[in-house]
Amino acid sequence: MCGVRTKFIDSKKCIVTVKHRWINQNPFNSMFWAVQGMAAEFSTGALMISKIQASGKRISMLVTSNKAVFTKKATGRITFTCHDGELIDAAIEKAIETGEGQTLWMKSIGVNQDGVEVSTFDFEWSLKVKQSKK
Repeated sequence: MCGVRTKFIDSKKCIVTVKHRWINQNPFNSMFWAVQGMAAEFSTGALMISKIQASGKRISMLVTSNKAVFTKKATGRITFTCHDGELIDAAIEKAIETGEGQTLWMKSIGVNQDGVEVSTFDFEWSLKVKQSKK
């Protein structure tokens, strides 16, 4: 409804876009921070989901913390990119080896159509291998 779209995903990165529109703007005529957060989180979460599916294991995932920095008014089309695929690989591997839950911080950077950074989001993800049902 607010226009978040996945544009690219592979084993290393995920790119998500969202366009500033009337429905997702704040009173200052820029994109509401929560809409930026949805797009940013999706760029990290979609990458996480694809890695979990590729592992063939039943693994739960949850955002446990986040932080954001806003550096410019978000107008036009904003593109969020996460390059943390290799961090996920290491966390999943360790979770499978040890059976213990793992946490990792993932970053998504949002830029406008001119390539100017408008916001940076960091998400702390927790993942844990689920016990098999008996």
